[in-house]
Amino acid sequence: MRILFVTSELHPLAKSGGLGDVSRGLAASLHGLGVDVCVVLPAYSQAKAALQDIHTIAQLPPLLGISGGAVLSGRVPGSSVPTLLIDAPSLFSRTGGLYQDENGADWIDNAERFAYFAHAASLIAEGLVGNWVPHVVHANDWHAGLLPLLLSLKPKPRPATVFTIHNLAFQGNFPKHLLPKVGVPQSLFTPAGIEFYDQISFMKAAIRYSDRITTVSPTYAQEILTHEFGCGMDGLLRERAGDLSGILNGIDTDEWNPAEDGYLANPYGQHNLSGKRICKEAIQKEFGLESNRTCPLIGFCSRITQQKMADVVAEAIPTLIEAGAQFALLGEGDPSLEAALADAGRRYPRQVSINLSFEESMAHRLQAGADILLAPARFEPCGLTQLYALRYGTLPVVRRTGGLADTVIDTTAETLKRREATGFSFEEADQAALLNAALRAMCIYHDSLTWRRLQEQAMSQDFSWDASAATYASLYIDMARCR
Repeated sequence: MRILFVTSELHPLAKSGGLGDVSRGLAASLHGLGVDVCVVLPAYSQAKAALQDIHTIAQLPPLLGISGGAVLSGRVPGSSVPTLLIDAPSLFSRTGGLYQDENGADWIDNAERFAYFAHAASLIAEGLVGNWVPHVVHANDWHAGLLPLLLSLKPKPRPATVFTIHNLAFQGNFPKHLLPKVGVPQSLFTPAGIEFYDQISFMKAAIRYSDRITTVSPTYAQEILTHEFGCGMDGLLRERAGDLSGILNGIDTDEWNPAEDGYLANPYGQHNLSGKRICKEAIQKEFGLESNRTCPLIGFCSRITQQKMADVVAEAIPTLIEAGAQFALLGEGDPSLEAALADAGRRYPRQVSINLSFEESMAHRLQAGADILLAPARFEPCGLTQLYALRYGTLPVVRRTGGLADTVIDTTAETLKRREATGFSFEEADQAALLNAALRAMCIYHDSLTWRRLQEQAMSQDFSWDASAATYASLYIDMARCR
């Protein structure tokens, strides 16, 4: 079974969020199952710098008026999955982020950049590289959204296509005058095609023309069929509901393993949590917090956005501190929300630490050192931070939506009795509901025997990629049979 896995991010080559982790974890697990999977992503400057033994294996013909493109191959550090880069220096070799410039503004040519990426990937799917032709092309998020459309225009037999929606809110919508620049026939710019409120939509193109559609949790797959969560695409998704499924994301349990995590002050495991106390003392010192073993340390490790309810978290901090907690934040995002959080840090300098940045090793240490992780969201396709928290015995407080609802079992008298509880959840996206759940967590924290049992239950959950990869492998087999 040959799978071309097309993504705009792959950790550690290029990452701006969870997509990079998911791409690495799923591809590696598929490879471990014996699937012949090949990952392709753009040749960003940082990706070319990180890929080892890099060399050119194919030249690309002129595409969308751009000449000199190439397909590069190399070795991803710590991985045996074959990986290709689409190299077009004028589009991808630049200073700044993957999707934004150094000032945080979207690259003005993102439509052309990722249209080129899709056209190049379609050539690979047709056998450009060593006559290797996949049975299935797996495209991820809007950046690869034109690829299913382009392949649908090819005569059969052709590779089957599956498209994964990682976050429906990011749709790749662009002005219609760019249609000639993205290489899509004018005849497809209709409400039945890729037109979305008088714009070109890469996301809609993928949903419309993919053979199958997946998203990253069962609950989110149901939510996006509704007006509340459908981001304007719910009608089309209901039309395609028979081809839509939700497959829960996993995590890399080797990289996120408190028993062997080299970033931590002291390793620990499910049945010996003494090292976690040392990690707490270390993170209190690193974040400039008062050294205190008995007060609950609440962590927040996420993008600072409205989606992640950072505005509500900022409002809730004073109540949490007055109730006896410490609060440590790691993340960056919306400047106005960053300012509100920074203000809380200035008000409580020994109880609140606001680190407006992101650094991978510090994220590991915060997950290990915190007692409670705040991971609320107005919507959440899957979420990874709560999975890391469960793995590290840091009990998550989440809103019951999307993948958060699928992965965290609320602590109640019944779930405690059945030994099922793994965290704390709430329904409404407001401060009162968040505080109710967080204060419940803080109350149970002081019951050390119950808290220890909850930690052990949380750490016993299996959110590795094994089950998800097996589900994807079965999906690929079914699709290949129906080509």
